[in-house]
This record gives sequence, structure tokens and C-alpha cells, in this order.
Amino acid sequence: MQELSFTLAISLLVISCSPDQTTYQNPAQKSSGIPRIQKDLARNYPAGVTLNGAQRRSVGMKIWQNESGGKISGLTHWNEGEEFPSLGIGHFIWYPGGFNGRWTETWPEFVKFAQTKGVRGIPSPALLPDCPWNNRVVFQRDFNGTVLTALRSWLVSNIDVQTEFIMAKSQAALPRIMASAPASQRTRIEANYGKVATTPNGIYALIDYVNFKGDGTNPRERYKGQGWGLMWVLAEMRPVPRGQAAAREFAAAAKRCLDRRVQNSPPDRGEQRWTAGWHNRCNTYAAPF
Repeated sequence: MQELSFTLAISLLVISCSPDQTTYQNPAQKSSGIPRIQKDLARNYPAGVTLNGAQRRSVGMKIWQNESGGKISGLTHWNEGEEFPSLGIGHFIWYPGGFNGRWTETWPEFVKFAQTKGVRGIPSPALLPDCPWNNRVVFQRDFNGTVLTALRSWLVSNIDVQTEFIMAKSQAALPRIMASAPASQRTRIEANYGKVATTPNGIYALIDYVNFKGDGTNPRERYKGQGWGLMWVLAEMRPVPRGQAAAREFAAAAKRCLDRRVQNSPPDRGEQRWTAGWHNRCNTYAAPF
């Protein structure tokens, strides 16, 4: 029963969110059991949640708005106090050579994804294995130069593939979470995932949060042994029914996890300055659309 429930949970996100349902298909869905799985989905998730094309585009725009206010200039950004730039609508991290931070690097992964999709015109600097700017000062000096201007132009012309990449990352999160979570927490995590994934804004929350704070399985992304990624939020959720109540509780649980992160963070990082913005982002998960 647990294995079937897991299949249904991950299948829901694939069916609901993928711009092309064959693009991110779970291998289990390729079997002759597809009609049975779809029937089970209809029974277990009677709301019949799907994201239409406009809603999928809305998810991408919401993520861009969350990360940089929907500004083109925000597509190439380097935060003060950080050792790396953040690029694209999802602020994909790109490490300079020789730096190995605790955060999961996603820019090279996105570029490979775009290549597999046949996206053309990727600027040659974006294909480098390491970020060619060694620090924020150099990056800011080149901000209006030809290289970063061309990169922003390419990114703004390829919003859809960035959204697809973020959705694919979210789809891949649940199997990793189930493999990494303590055995005693897996049923709870799986159930909460399924509850949240029954509304469009709940699906958006699952997609955005993985891009925002990761899936929670990276042991380096923790302070004092406690993390803040999706796995930790799903485990943090209090008992609620599926639907909008679950979306609201997911938002509340995310804020609790992020507040705990700030409390546990090294004081010299000054992470409390981000709390208001993080809370505002989490509040969008509770708003139906």
C-alpha cells in the first residue's frame, strides 16, 4: 500500500505540472497499469487537479517574481555576502572555480537540461564548467557589459525551459526524500506531500519550494543538524485535511523551518535580514489561483 501511495503521489505531480506529460514521465507510468493509476488518482484526489498552460506559465512568472521581482536585471544577480552568482528566474547557483559551498549548485545542471531540450543560442560563457567571475566586485563591474547583457537576453527568451527545469527538479525530489528520510517519518512525509498536491497553489508550492530551498536531503544544507528543505517542511506539517488547509499548513510549516534556520545560523551571516522576504514568499503558497 505504501508503494502504491508513493507512485500516486509522484504521478500526481507529473500529470498535473508537466508542460509535456511525456517529457518527465515516471518509468512506472509506461507500463500497462497507466489506466489503473489514473483511476486511482481520480479516486484519491477527487479535485482532479491539473495546471493548464496559463497556470504553468503563471508558476514560472511567480518564481521569477519571488526571486527577483520579475525584473530582467534580476536574471543575473550576485547577493552581497555570497560567494557566487544566482542566474535565471530560479536564481540557479553557479560556483566560481575552487569554491565548494554547502548549497547545491544548479546552474550547470540547468544548462545541461537546456541542451538536452535542444535549446539554441546558449551563450558560450554559460557553458563553462565554472563561473568566470571570481567575485562580486568583478561581476558587478561587468554587469552591463556584453557578456552578462547577452546572458540576460537569452534567459528572458527562454522562460519556458527554465520553468520546465524547475518542475523537473521538483518531480525528482520525492524519491530522494523518501530514500533519505528516517523510516519513522516516511509515511507522514508521503501523506503530507499528497495532501498539498491537491490544489494548483499547493502544486506551485511544491515546485517553488524545491527551487527556493532545495529538497532537504543534502546533509551540508543544515545548521546544528536541522535542515529547511522540502523534506523538513513536509515532516514539520501539523495534521490537516487535504486541499487548501494543507496548502496553508505547508506555508506555515515552511516559515517555521526557515525561522529555525535563522535561529541556528552563524550570527555573522546575518540571515535575519531575509526573514521578511522569505515569509512573504511562503505566504504565496496559501493563496489560491
